[in-house]
Amino acid sequence: QRQMCIRDSLKIKFKNRSLLISALTHKSANQKYNNEKLEFLGDRVIGLVISKKLFDLYPNEAEGDLDKRFAILVKRKTCCDIAWSLGVQNYIITANKKSKINKNDEKILSDACESLVGAVYVDRGYNYVKDFVLELWKKEIDKSDVTILDPKTKLQEHSLKIYKKLPLYRLVNSSGHKHSPT
Repeated sequence: QRQMCIRDSLKIKFKNRSLLISALTHKSANQKYNNEKLEFLGDRVIGLVISKKLFDLYPNEAEGDLDKRFAILVKRKTCCDIAWSLGVQNYIITANKKSKINKNDEKILSDACESLVGAVYVDRGYNYVKDFVLELWKKEIDKSDVTILDPKTKLQEHSLKIYKKLPLYRLVNSSGHKHSPT
């Protein structure tokens, strides 16, 4: 029942439904059969599709600028937002069936997004998954014409310009949950 709903919202008919189940199964629910391998594959598929799209969109741009755009498009938060917009949080299978996935569960949502892309790739092939990824990332790609630097990148660029080396980082304190530390 749950698989039918997610398939309807994605508008994808999986030839192999077990791929969809695997893509939505968190390792807490099943240590052996879960979404980790599909996530690994999906991450690379997303990277290939997005990097080729940026390569085509910005033919005169330097590699460093393309890399910044790419980093924003494939980062955890972007994948999390895409998963959330698809309603994936309602279908993720975890060990704790009573606990709902929320927007703060970025790693779980991001991993599910990547594993879903991996499952689509395995099930339907490259051309299909390419169109799927470009449709899901369309708004984000459209926004990529404006390069916004995050604070860490700004600091690193400043350090390289002034001191000709990257800054050294030292963790002073950490608190909170492992999946969402402060």
